[in-house]
Amino acid sequence: MQLDQNSAAQLARIALDCVHREYPSKIAHVLHSDADVRPPRELTPAFYGCFDWHSAVHGHWTLAKLAGLFPEAPFASNARAALRKSITVKNIRVETAYLTAPGRDSFERPYGLAWLLKLHAELRESDPELAAMLDPLEEAAWTKLHDWIQKMPQPDRSGQHANTAFALGLIIDSATNRSGLIWFDRAARFYAKDRSAPLAFEPSGEDFISPCLAEADLMRRLYTPEKFALWLGGFLPDVSSLVPAISPDRHDGKLAHLDGLNLSRAWMFMGIAAGLPIGDPLRPELLKTSEAHKKAGLASILGPQATGNYHGTHWLATFAVYLCQSPIS
Repeated sequence: MQLDQNSAAQLARIALDCVHREYPSKIAHVLHSDADVRPPRELTPAFYGCFDWHSAVHGHWTLAKLAGLFPEAPFASNARAALRKSITVKNIRVETAYLTAPGRDSFERPYGLAWLLKLHAELRESDPELAAMLDPLEEAAWTKLHDWIQKMPQPDRSGQHANTAFALGLIIDSATNRSGLIWFDRAARFYAKDRSAPLAFEPSGEDFISPCLAEADLMRRLYTPEKFALWLGGFLPDVSSLVPAISPDRHDGKLAHLDGLNLSRAWMFMGIAAGLPIGDPLRPELLKTSEAHKKAGLASILGPQATGNYHGTHWLATFAVYLCQSPIS
């Protein structure tokens, strides 16, 4: 499936239904006193919906992306209105104060902060006025990520929010001209010598990211096709063991992660294939496996089984849009 106006409308509706839906809510909030006991809409007034902060951030990216792709679609005006309701000078001032307050060094790091850079990058293209309003928060997020990556002794290789390779990919793709080389330097330092990816260990429990594929998808951003093929041959020679995952309970927020795993694997397979030289014999297998994961992942968000599944749909819409509108799809 390629994203058309009808499927885009379905995904936009999911994002619109949750970006300003405050409850249920899961907040990663450090309390310093009774004064810190406040509802999400007061703590983080721009990004309080979609169950958690990072999902709210990339839910807004979803709306910005879809409105930019289909500016005349009926949903586009509602998407732009939702963005303008959230991203105001006042709201971003409160968000920035929250993010930079003492004791919040690790808040939403790296996943949520990397998605904030992605949102800002999208708005720079589609709505510079909103991007300018978001500038102070993006600057704070950039500073925190920059400080973090300089201190990281080794990468996180888990399959959830802390994964380093996935965040580095988002950061590099959102790059401005600020300190760009550090991200490539750390990626090379962390992963260039890796060999024999342990694909047999995936997926682990409640993954929504493949650690091995995220790493390979990151490294194709660093290398020429020929050098990438050489590295990949030692790291990921066989992908035949990876088949689409099946969530045993889509109403369980953690187990619904497996639906997202199919979507992220699909775009990572495409990215890896695109990074190889044309004619490389591994490309057809990667693309075939990508298509199988894409079909399974999109069914979980656009199929009938998605109905009433807020614990999954509040974030899966972003992954579906990211997959279908990836520049390498």
